[in-house]
Amino acid sequence: MKGNVLDMAVGVIIGGAFGKIVTSLVNDIIMPLIGLIGGGVNFSDLRWVIREADEATGITEAALPYGKFIQTTVDFLIIAFSIFVFISLIQRISNRHKKEEAAKPAPPPAPSKEEVLLTEIRDLLKERK
Repeated sequence: MKGNVLDMAVGVIIGGAFGKIVTSLVNDIIMPLIGLIGGGVNFSDLRWVIREADEATGITEAALPYGKFIQTTVDFLIIAFSIFVFISLIQRISNRHKKEEAAKPAPPPAPSKEEVLLTEIRDLLKERK
């Protein structure tokens, strides 16, 4: 059980680090390229303003930052695809190993005590003739 807990802890740590790498990839490389292709749009600044800010009355702006949601969604899709590819690779390796084990012929079973005894009796009867 200690090995399983340790394996899971290592997986969580590596997963967290991988998540940071993917987040950086999305925020710093992919989304700027998509924004450039889309006419210079910065996705982190995209938002839907529900209520404008009014400095005279002290009302702050109310907005939904959907650009950050788009970035997070792309981030999730990359992580999900990476995990899918990794699990598929592990299953292929596991299936290949199982096929190799199944391909090995099983040794013939040893004769039972009754068969050995009957064989001895048969041989003794042959000697008497």
